[in-house]
Amino acid sequence: MSETVPGPRVGPARPMPRLGDSWSDLAVRSGLLVARLSRSLGLGDGSNVGGRVSLALHPGALGRLAQGRRVVLVSGTNGKTTTSHLLAEALGTLGEVAHNASGSNMAEGVAAALATARDADRAVMEVDELHLARVARQSHPVLIVLLNLTRDQLDRAAEVRRTAAAVGRALAELPHTTVLANVDDPMTVWAAGHAAGPVVWVAADTGWRADSMTCPRCGRPLAERRSAWRCSCGLARPEPDWRLAGSVAIGQDSATPLTLNLPGPVNRANALMALAAARHEGVEPVRAAAAMGRVEQVAGRYATFDVGPHRLRLLLAKNPAGWAATLGMLRPGRPLVVAVNAREADGRDTSWLWDVDFGALAGRPVVASGERAADIGVRLSYADLPHRTEADPLAAVAGLPAGEVDVVANYTAFFTLRRRLAARA
Repeated sequence: MSETVPGPRVGPARPMPRLGDSWSDLAVRSGLLVARLSRSLGLGDGSNVGGRVSLALHPGALGRLAQGRRVVLVSGTNGKTTTSHLLAEALGTLGEVAHNASGSNMAEGVAAALATARDADRAVMEVDELHLARVARQSHPVLIVLLNLTRDQLDRAAEVRRTAAAVGRALAELPHTTVLANVDDPMTVWAAGHAAGPVVWVAADTGWRADSMTCPRCGRPLAERRSAWRCSCGLARPEPDWRLAGSVAIGQDSATPLTLNLPGPVNRANALMALAAARHEGVEPVRAAAAMGRVEQVAGRYATFDVGPHRLRLLLAKNPAGWAATLGMLRPGRPLVVAVNAREADGRDTSWLWDVDFGALAGRPVVASGERAADIGVRLSYADLPHRTEADPLAAVAGLPAGEVDVVANYTAFFTLRRRLAARA
């Protein structure tokens, strides 16, 4: 099912948000208090623990906080943090936007972000794909942006098709929600095909195919020709309502140049998804593109830090698809530190490293780092890539030639290093 992209529209004026009863109000206030305490004690930004307290005291707090707002959820395996930041920037041209900018993307983080911006008429929330059903059921979104579905955290979500099926079941429960979905990912198309509401299709190709070589509907091999894919069972790439022509976003009634400060083709694809979502929510494409062009980093991604004689650029890649996108952002010959942890938030299973094309890193100094530095070292050795092994990322940088260094880290390695660098600064 396809929808003609609607013209600009702005949601109805929303009265001052009320939680509806004293107990739910107490739950939210308690969560905010705990979040402030967490920050003051240096235990974290409080975005998860505050929401956890609120939902423990009142399980319906998220729904009450979302009531009366135009809620947009951004979900998928890769790109949801960047896409949600770009979209929040675009919708910010219409007024205040509630946004879980820290990346806390489960129900607790969504509740905390909504509680922090109680007066915002609009909300942009990135949501973990396995938590989409719970959050959508309570927040009643007007729009869900579905980016892609690939392997990630293999001990938690071991099979991509099961994740796609769970997302499809969630969309089937939302007749009043528009879904904006990526036509170039068969898993996403299959999931969006279950949607009870209208679907807007976007051609946001990131070039990764390894998780969708077979049809998610019937299991047969998919046939690809040029940019199209098709299965003999009938599942096929839909005709997109939005697409890219170089750096120009083409909609049914617009052609908008994208001038981004974020690197790589993958971020042009993320920007296209955000632009289409902003158009749905009433922001003219030119205005949305200008706002998105002001974004230079996203939750520390692409940030630079000076450490002694080195200038570090931080990149995040947490799975094979993410690495495939990141390889296109690395400058030839620039020294590289690869840092990988395997904590709960990363997934304990590091077998995904064997599906990354590390051979593409040839021709530069490389250091294996992080808590799983030995695992990376073994993988680099099998790729015939000369390297050093140093568990501490900053010590790894210190041993490299002076100048610019790229540091590519997975989830907890990235945020741990960013905190250390911020403290030094």
